[in-house]
Amino acid sequence: MNTRRSVRRVNLALLGTLASLLVTWSAAHAVSLNPRGLGQVLVYPYYTVNKGQDTLVSIGNASNIGQVVKVQFSEGMNGRIVLDFNLYLSPRDAWTGRVSEVGAADGAALHTADVSCLWPPSPPTGMPFQSDRYTGASTQPADGGPMGIARTREGFIRVFALGDIIPGSALDDVIAHPVDGGAPTCEPGVIANSAAALDVEAPSGNPLYGSASIVNVGEGTYFGVVADALSDFTDFQLLTGASWIPYYMGMANSAESAAGGAIAHVLDEQGHFASLDYAHRTHAVSAVFMAESLLNEYLVDPGLGAQTDWVVTFPTREMHVDSYFTGGEPIPPFPRTQVAASASVEVMLNLYDQEEGGGPMAIDDFGVPIASNSPVLPYQVNVLSFRTDTDPDAASSVLGSTLVTSIPPYGVAGWSVMDLASGDGGHALPPATDRTILHGLPVTGFMVYNIINSNAAPGRLANYGGAFAHRARVAHSQVPAEIPE
Repeated sequence: MNTRRSVRRVNLALLGTLASLLVTWSAAHAVSLNPRGLGQVLVYPYYTVNKGQDTLVSIGNASNIGQVVKVQFSEGMNGRIVLDFNLYLSPRDAWTGRVSEVGAADGAALHTADVSCLWPPSPPTGMPFQSDRYTGASTQPADGGPMGIARTREGFIRVFALGDIIPGSALDDVIAHPVDGGAPTCEPGVIANSAAALDVEAPSGNPLYGSASIVNVGEGTYFGVVADALSDFTDFQLLTGASWIPYYMGMANSAESAAGGAIAHVLDEQGHFASLDYAHRTHAVSAVFMAESLLNEYLVDPGLGAQTDWVVTFPTREMHVDSYFTGGEPIPPFPRTQVAASASVEVMLNLYDQEEGGGPMAIDDFGVPIASNSPVLPYQVNVLSFRTDTDPDAASSVLGSTLVTSIPPYGVAGWSVMDLASGDGGHALPPATDRTILHGLPVTGFMVYNIINSNAAPGRLANYGGAFAHRARVAHSQVPAEIPE
């Protein structure tokens, strides 16, 4: 019997029982992945300017209180920040921007026509993404990966609510939109002084929502996704310095944490919450993203001109593998420290068609089936391209990603289960204070497919497509209690 596998695949009903006993409608503040889309932190799994595409980004404030918001764009290989700024949202305000290759040489740049206040302010020509945080030209050492600006062309986005703006304060006044429309004053002296946090207090709720759309005007494709929302990320205001100071998932906190770190409310697929306390704050954020496996579909029918990519993003990976944060050794569930911006993690992939058929299965020494594919995912953002070609240098079929892993499909349409817990001998987060271990990897992402219809009408070609978030399973086990001597 494979003991490790049997321990890992705990009956999920037990997790639901644990959750109902521990935290049913708990009043404790704890970071959680909010299925209703509102939070203090937003995670956008992917942006890109490859293949002639733009990425449209929106950030909204659903609160009647103004918000100071940190916006961070990170490159996809190792999660190093390539652009960050403070955004000042007035009550019920929304901001939009466009990530494009226009004005960016070989990289990416952010453009916005929105009048909400930014610090530093956005020049009319846009804000080109920068390479200094992975080349060693800033306070962070070089990570050994590619140093060219092209590395900024795809990645992911994180947005942090740093605090509520005190109603009636000087900062509240200068970010307010006039009642008859138009732009706020955004008085530079007041905005710059806001770094001292004199007009800002702790967040009072979960005000933020957001979405992103990957658009190719020439090809007529549009893939829209909703940002993941983390509720109750902090009990304290986070605005502690100038706008260029980076913010990370390790800033999560819970005033009620007995361990002095952060509490995570972990949701399983049955809709039950378990409350887990971690001394290491990043572990609490990783916990809410932990998945034992991902499930999604693929469509590659050549008769439809169909193509499929999966985006698989590890939103906390750099806090586990980058020695700048870890001090040296990797922190589970990731097994390797990053080298040259890569920290490979092995997963297992089972593919099925739509008629109960599946890919060829092997059997291990314990008689347990082994997945038909065992891809290695090296980056913070990984794009799996379902296709039959084997050219390792070819960009992904739909998104044009260079962070690509090719997956041979089983049949022309079907679905796949990505086992995140079994590779490399097993992936698991360090235990919470109650000895609960979550198995798998912290992950988010989505599937995109594209269909090219060359017979839409005489002389016309049409593109169709869609984007669908991954489904996930959760599994846990308990560290056995020590037996007294």
